[in-house]
Order: sequence, then C-alpha cells, then structure tokens
Amino acid sequence: MCCCGPCAMYRRSALALLLDQYETQFFRGKPSDFGEDRHLTILMLKAGFRTEYVPDAIAATVVPDSLGPYLRQQLRWARSTFRDTFLALRLLPELDRYLTLDVVGQNLGPLLLALSSLAALAQFVIDGSVAWWTVLTIAAMTMVRCSVAAFRARNMRFLGFSLHTPINIFLLLPLKAYALCTLS
Repeated sequence: MCCCGPCAMYRRSALALLLDQYETQFFRGKPSDFGEDRHLTILMLKAGFRTEYVPDAIAATVVPDSLGPYLRQQLRWARSTFRDTFLALRLLPELDRYLTLDVVGQNLGPLLLALSSLAALAQFVIDGSVAWWTVLTIAAMTMVRCSVAAFRARNMRFLGFSLHTPINIFLLLPLKAYALCTLS
C-alpha cells in the first residue's frame, strides 16, 4: 500500500495521468504535505495500476539517528497511514489479499496491541499478575504479521521484526494514538 519514496519507481506515462491529483493533495479540505509516497501509491492502485515488490532492488536513504527525529518520522507515517487508509477503504475489495491483510493489520493491529497492553496493565494493577493470554495474544499477533511478511517476501529475516514489538508497545502506540487525534 506504500511504495516508499526513495525505493519507488513509476512509469512516466502512469505518473503523467495522475500528476494533477498527486500535486493537489488535500485532506479534510486542507492541503496535505505528508505521506506523499503512500498517497501516490494509492492513486496508482485506484487508477488500476499495480505495485510490485522487487526483493533484490537496492536503494539508499537518510534515516533518523536519534530518538526525536525517529519519533517525528513515525508520527508523520502514522498520520499518513490513517489518512490514506480512509481514502483507500473502497479499494480493499479489489486489492490482492495480502494488501488487504496489510491494510487491516496496519490499522487493527495497533488497536488490538493497545487493548492487549491495557488489559495486561489493568490486571497487573488490580492483582499484581499478568494473564498468560495477554502475552500469548501479543506474541501471536507479532508472529502472524512477521510470518506473513517472511512468507510473502520469501525471506526469513522478516521474522526479526518481532523484536520491534516492545518499541511498538511503549513508544509507537502512544504516538499512533496522538496521530489519530491530530490528523488535521
């Protein structure tokens, strides 16, 4: 659902058809200046073009090297994910099953993870223990998401993304809640 900017390539003829829509990106009546790569990907899919993952492609990009810039990047990405998911909902029935699963996972996954984490916290506060089902739910959600990515990309290294779960729970979930509340 998102061909990331530094790694994406487009046919000139396809881009020319969508350039006006791409350059005049609005959300809730206001010009939008974040998530342009996700927005362009969705415009391409809506126009009937397809995206393709090329596992042996090599690209370079600049990445945050400290916590502040990383969190600002993740806030932009979260807003983009929520905003463009709203715009792409009607596309879901027409998408490849994996893309549909990815869209559902990117939006329901954090919600389920947040609910599981809050349930664990509530139980810990009430009786000092953590229910096994909470840990199992979080582990299962993590492994399903990582396994689907590993299977789809035919690359076992995607299983390593399971190590990202603590970062997701303690840093990114609060950030995603904030992003959802400040979409405009």
